[in-house]
Amino acid sequence: MARRLRPVELDFATSAPVRLVFTAEVAAPPSAVHRSLAVELGSMPAWFAAVSSATPTADGAGRTVRLRGGIVFHETIMADEPDTRYAYRIDETNAPGVSAMLEDWTLSPAGPGTRVRWTMAVDGPGPCLFAMRLARPGVGKSFRDAMRSLDRRLTPARNPSPGTGR
Repeated sequence: MARRLRPVELDFATSAPVRLVFTAEVAAPPSAVHRSLAVELGSMPAWFAAVSSATPTADGAGRTVRLRGGIVFHETIMADEPDTRYAYRIDETNAPGVSAMLEDWTLSPAGPGTRVRWTMAVDGPGPCLFAMRLARPGVGKSFRDAMRSLDRRLTPARNPSPGTGR
């Protein structure tokens, strides 16, 4: 059963008791990365393996995201700044222990590509926060894998260099 979480604002990304922050660089420009996060929501399962479905709700002001394994998030979009930021608050979830949660994606140019920073901000009772800290390596791997997959999806195939035999 989904539980209602405590509503938080964007500043929760910097003040939450547990903040998991990950960064990666992709070759695609910020506009393409933002489009994949905020506009082409249905494509998310194709590049983020942890996600089984993602659909817009509330005329685009919200989302429902389902993870493999059965966790469901009902979210409200908190910031949608083309090419720079996409953030959402989790309003309801069936994830145990969580009392407040916000995810914040920031995009910045990195040469012709994009530096992606993903912050997962969480509050809950002690055991939940402990579990989130323990989950950091796995969540980080999931993020890095997703960024590699998104990069392959958004970056056109490169021709092999002459003389490589490929």
